[in-house]
Amino acid sequence: MRHTVKKLAILGSTGSIGRQTLDIVRAFPHRFEIIGLACGNNISQFKAQLHEFKPRFAFSHSPGEVPAQVQTSTMEDMASFPDVDLVIIATTGRAGLNPTVSALRAGKSVALANKEILVMAGELLTGMAKQTGSQIFPIDSEHNAIWQCLKGEDSAVSRLFLTASGGPFYGIPHDKLNNISTEDALNHPTWKMGKKVTVDSATLFNKGLEAIEAHWLFGIPYPKIEIVIHRQSIVHSMIEFEDGSVKAQMSMPDMHLPIQYVLFYPQRLHNKNIARLTFDEMRTFTFEPVNYESFPCLKLALEAGKKGGTYPAVLCGADEIAVDFFLKKQIGFLDIEKIIEKTLNLHQNNANPGLEDIIEADRWARETAMHVVSKEIKCQS
Repeated sequence: MRHTVKKLAILGSTGSIGRQTLDIVRAFPHRFEIIGLACGNNISQFKAQLHEFKPRFAFSHSPGEVPAQVQTSTMEDMASFPDVDLVIIATTGRAGLNPTVSALRAGKSVALANKEILVMAGELLTGMAKQTGSQIFPIDSEHNAIWQCLKGEDSAVSRLFLTASGGPFYGIPHDKLNNISTEDALNHPTWKMGKKVTVDSATLFNKGLEAIEAHWLFGIPYPKIEIVIHRQSIVHSMIEFEDGSVKAQMSMPDMHLPIQYVLFYPQRLHNKNIARLTFDEMRTFTFEPVNYESFPCLKLALEAGKKGGTYPAVLCGADEIAVDFFLKKQIGFLDIEKIIEKTLNLHQNNANPGLEDIIEADRWARETAMHVVSKEIKCQS
């Protein structure tokens, strides 16, 4: 049977999600064509990808490093290029916002792995998708699981359960975390992810972002979204319907599976490279309520999401600055929450922001968070 070749633009191709997306392309080479690739600073890996996949377009923060036979492009132009069928947004932070807007305005389907942009501009982006008939496909394992659980269901959702591993410090009293090292925070018990996402998982900040994402992606009110600790990371999310029935999506903690589900939707294809569950993995499942007092970053994220307006954009901008300084070992682990909270407290909310307002709120948050960091460093020296 002949299959239509799906043409992809992958933004953030050298990151964790980007690399795993290309693994799926390698496993099914006749089903995909890479139209464009974009990366940040990992030039050596990017050059290898350009050599292997020979895209028409490329973007890099170091444009002089792109081979002459590949046409340079902005991410916005790549995302809206007429031949592209699906745009994979695998960047982190605000870098994916403008390309996503360009893709949706052009009526493109978007596979979204970037948590922050839907948090920053969820109402705006979902409104654009409805207006142009575009689709936003969630790559995040939790939202991908919810999407799968909702497929074929017409019943109202009673509760949505986002599962969280708890990260590497679950069960350690909050006041004992002050001397946590960067290396400790990057040692996630079940997932292999990029550095920022891994730190956000250690603070459980990421789970707050995911609750905001779920609110916009699926139209679920915040009171119906619950977060539960599931250390095994096998159940990726669950939906409870009005009749009390609960559906869960389970698989090994491997991002290849949700990526492949998006790339081939609505088909499910066998991939020998994706690990299967065995009864050893399924022998014991545990679920525990979150102790919100132990995870201040989670509380801050949920509060910002509920307030809405420009608060979520400020939340994301402040976290990016704080995590970056932590990864550079210039601040402590517990300073992350202080910087986010102080930045949010200084913000004057715009309740009905447009795109430019959101971008400005993000800029303000980064500048303000930098000042807060400087004060924190001076206080500690």
